[in-house]
Amino acid sequence: MTSPPRVAEAPPRRAQIGDVAAVEALQHAAYAHNRDLLGVEPLPLRADYNEIVAQMEVWLFGPIEALRGVLALKAEPDALLIWSVASAPHAQGAGLGAFMLDFAQARARQLNLAAIRLYTGEKLQGNIDWYRRRGFAIDRVETLADRRIVHMSKRLA
Repeated sequence: MTSPPRVAEAPPRRAQIGDVAAVEALQHAAYAHNRDLLGVEPLPLRADYNEIVAQMEVWLFGPIEALRGVLALKAEPDALLIWSVASAPHAQGAGLGAFMLDFAQARARQLNLAAIRLYTGEKLQGNIDWYRRRGFAIDRVETLADRRIVHMSKRLA
């Protein structure tokens, strides 16, 4: 596991329904710049976060009043889906994203899952490259009505 982000803080904690507003605000701040690159609204910005927090493992990084990151995970039969890994704009570049990916990998192992998977927009080449550098491979590209989604996965040893 990589070192924790530069700013020392409490360990991640599971989001509760009372955290939805903070989760949603961070997601909007983190994904807003992708709107211009994609030419459409990023999928995480179209979600109902009451449902996400109720149905997935949503992990918070940093105190709620200065939230730095949100990681949304969904256990599936064969893999742990990283539905969203989002860093607040002020926390980007400090290693938090890599730390959250390592956290997801550790969580998959705790759940006895042999892989982690995620998806990102095809136009977000920087994201694709970043995930590849962290051991993810492209599985397939899915065409939706308004965008193309790159599905990626990483097998765990």
